Amino acid sequence: MLRRLLVLVPLLLALLAPTAPASARAAVVPTSPPTVSGDAVWGRTLTADGGTWNPADVTLTYRWLRDGAPVRGATATTYDLGTDDLGTRLSVEVTATAADGSRGRATSAPTPRVRRAELAGRRAPSVVGEPRYGRVLTARPGRWSTTPDRLRYRWLRGGEPVPGARSARYEVAPQDVGRRLRVEVTAYAEGHRPATARSEAVVGAHRVGVRRTVTYSVTTRGRISASLAQFRTQVQQTYADPRGWRGRGVVFRPVRTGGSFTVVLAEASTVPSYSSGCSATWSCRVGRHVIINQTRWQGASPAWNAAGRSLRDYRHMVVNHETGHWLGRGHAGCPRPGALAPVMQQQSKGTQGCRLNPWPTLAELR
Repeated sequence: MLRRLLVLVPLLLALLAPTAPASARAAVVPTSPPTVSGDAVWGRTLTADGGTWNPADVTLTYRWLRDGAPVRGATATTYDLGTDDLGTRLSVEVTATAADGSRGRATSAPTPRVRRAELAGRRAPSVVGEPRYGRVLTARPGRWSTTPDRLRYRWLRGGEPVPGARSARYEVAPQDVGRRLRVEVTAYAEGHRPATARSEAVVGAHRVGVRRTVTYSVTTRGRISASLAQFRTQVQQTYADPRGWRGRGVVFRPVRTGGSFTVVLAEASTVPSYSSGCSATWSCRVGRHVIINQTRWQGASPAWNAAGRSLRDYRHMVVNHETGHWLGRGHAGCPRPGALAPVMQQQSKGTQGCRLNPWPTLAELR
């Protein structure tokens, strides 16, 4: 019995003795923080460096943060910047896990706010087509560093925008003749700043080149109350306008006297003195004389005024009509109701259903 007690006592003492606490896990702490490298620009890639840790033998995992909030699914060491990131700051949170399961976390400093990429031009826009009045020009948009999602066009005349000209095609207008034309292209692409580029200029030209040059002088007959200076100026404007007989290749040069023909501003009562076929009511052409009735010049005609058309357009019409006779054109009729009236139609008296028109039609210019 004593021998048994001597054996059991040490066992009981061992069971009753307090146990020693388990050793505490070592802390996992960064010795240098995580960092993020790369430009904070749409489409670029950011790269995370996990930093260094104590203990050194740790496993690192990553989680990207956008303005401090986790980005769903972004757990790689790299991160591609997209549209949702624009204007935000990115950082990376790194978790270090030691062999014994201990963990530590650290977060990098945030990037600058993510900005849009630059859309750079690789080749300037260009203009295709012959820049003649009545022809259509087409814009080629050029090349860009990224293929644009959308393009906006704007045509410029003499450096100023042409009202309403915002498509890739542009019909050369009368006012473009002698002016420099360009197309301005603005490109838009996702995640990029819009970029704008301009083409080289082309110069607008008349419908056809010069085929014939004629000279003319200006004179008066009878008592004239209209401004002769204005008459000279407006006659020359009509002759130089691309919509007029210049569109047939005829160039009109004013001279002081003589010339190929004479434009006369005549008091109404003197018009019949040129020919019995002329009337004091209307303008006329006789031989080398293109006779503009002063009453019509100053007040147009009842039919013209009833249609609400301008006096300036009437003056264009009457000069073009009477000069057309000198060029060998006879009177014309209305081709069909609703069509533009030929300038050689007697529009002062009416149009037979045609629309009033101060300029030669394309058929008359052929």
